[in-house]
Amino acid sequence: MAQETKWIKAIKKKADEQAANKLIQTYYNEIFGFVYKQTLDQELTKDITQEIFISMLRTIQGFDGRASFRTWLYKIANSRLIDHYRSKYYKQNKNTESIDEKAVPGTAEFTLDVETKDDVERVLEVLSQFDRELQQIVRLKAYAEYTFPEIAVSLALPESTVKTKCYATIRKLKKLLKENEDEA
Repeated sequence: MAQETKWIKAIKKKADEQAANKLIQTYYNEIFGFVYKQTLDQELTKDITQEIFISMLRTIQGFDGRASFRTWLYKIANSRLIDHYRSKYYKQNKNTESIDEKAVPGTAEFTLDVETKDDVERVLEVLSQFDRELQQIVRLKAYAEYTFPEIAVSLALPESTVKTKCYATIRKLKKLLKENEDEA
């Protein structure tokens, strides 16, 4: 943590490229994994992860340290993912090829049965219809594997509110997915 703080200060004060590289190296694999769990597309994940770190470097002056840097970075990642799934590009270029024999690692209970890219995309497409805050809660819980207390701190909400919103959103998400499945 102390080293991370030094890197952030160096980036803010003198746009230190070496400090920026070290900070990115520290979080790259974690953020890449978070994004990959939601896209199941390596090239797209690389692009979005790159956008996340570019955004992080552009806005690091606004990082005030009230939340941890990791939490702040996940907020940026969540926003980028939400923007991607709401984008015209995504809606026009859905890639629905199945991911033969690839497991979806580290997902939450409601996505355990998701085995193909189609399923993941269907879940994320329905999730993108929800309010931004609800999307963040579910994404942080299911894909970043945050605990409820961590999500509560990240979003500045009471833990009980986060739990209630998460479970209610998952129930509604399951219901909408089932309705869509029944209609097909």
